[in-house]
Amino acid sequence: MKNIVFPFSEPGRPPAFYLAAEEYLARNFSGDYLLLWQTDPAVIFGRNQDMEAEVNLPYCREHGIGVFRRKSGGGCVYADRGNLMISAVSGGNDKAWLFSSFISLLALFLRQQGFDAWPSGRNDIMICGRKVSGSAFYSTGFRNVMHASLLCHEDLDIMQRAITPSPEKLRSKGIASVRQRVANLSEFSDIDIGALRSELVKFFCDGEKILPEGDISRIESVMASYLDPRFIAGRIRKT
Repeated sequence: MKNIVFPFSEPGRPPAFYLAAEEYLARNFSGDYLLLWQTDPAVIFGRNQDMEAEVNLPYCREHGIGVFRRKSGGGCVYADRGNLMISAVSGGNDKAWLFSSFISLLALFLRQQGFDAWPSGRNDIMICGRKVSGSAFYSTGFRNVMHASLLCHEDLDIMQRAITPSPEKLRSKGIASVRQRVANLSEFSDIDIGALRSELVKFFCDGEKILPEGDISRIESVMASYLDPRFIAGRIRKT
């Protein structure tokens, strides 16, 4: 697996850019790739979710929190600079095995870093009964995109205000609030997100791929579909 390197300093790119980069890599390159990124405060929700039911839109508008829809399923994620976003692109027909392996490897990595982390259900990684990572998956046909959030030292109070899952969803998990269910890795051990990012690259990758400016321009063209207000609102389903 190759680590993707961009020919620019990362800060300032919106989540839509990295979602577009995942898709661009899946549709235009063979091989396996890892993409690690961080973002300014944003909510990223699943392909089939009702935006108004899952996102506190007035709060996000008031506090300048971006709102984005991704093309995978799964739940709503709040991300800021304390949340390390992990994307993997690979080939393969056994999609269930690929997704399960991705989550299992990420949990193994965390255990090697000293965390008692284990997969839970289909999408999550837990430490002491609290969620530190959630994952989602989609396929372009012959290529697959898997991505996960890894909570390092995210602002969980803002997260709780920015996303609004239904009371029924919370009750089904036996919890009273999103804040009660999730945790940062920093609650279990002192961590440096930059060092953790470097260790992730060492764990998953055997080299790197630097994308030239031409690829960046094409990724930005794909990004336009993620910024389309109709797509974000769920009125069109781009594939």
